[in-house]
Amino acid sequence: MTTVHISCDQAELDIPLIHRFLSERSYWARGIPLETVRRSIRNSLCFGGYLEGGQVAFARVISDYATFANLVDVFVLPEHRGQGLGKQLMEAVTTHPKLQGLRRFMLATSDAHGLYAQFGFTSPRNPETLMERYSPSPYSGDA
Repeated sequence: MTTVHISCDQAELDIPLIHRFLSERSYWARGIPLETVRRSIRNSLCFGGYLEGGQVAFARVISDYATFANLVDVFVLPEHRGQGLGKQLMEAVTTHPKLQGLRRFMLATSDAHGLYAQFGFTSPRNPETLMERYSPSPYSGDA
């Protein structure tokens, strides 16, 4: 297993790389503007994963640090998958001191349920109590 260096220092983040991945390769943020990525990072607890000085992974948590958190924008670059980096990233997220004792820690995923289940995430206990305002393509101008 390859060991990744994980940091929450926003100054270390490769914002062009994050933007490129989210806007071109993700299914959830395709077309997201660079300024939106910058603003989202400024207002979140971010985790960068680095190998040999280059960023290869990312996760962002939106939280009040007391009762609630939402995990978003999690990725490992495709060429670095299968080496345990996602698990190391999730370990850093779920053990971060600011994210302990929360009543609810949420995420939405279409394809990584197995990874997140290893860290205690499950389907909502009472899905009938959850509601959302959802725009499937806010960056395309069709929203």
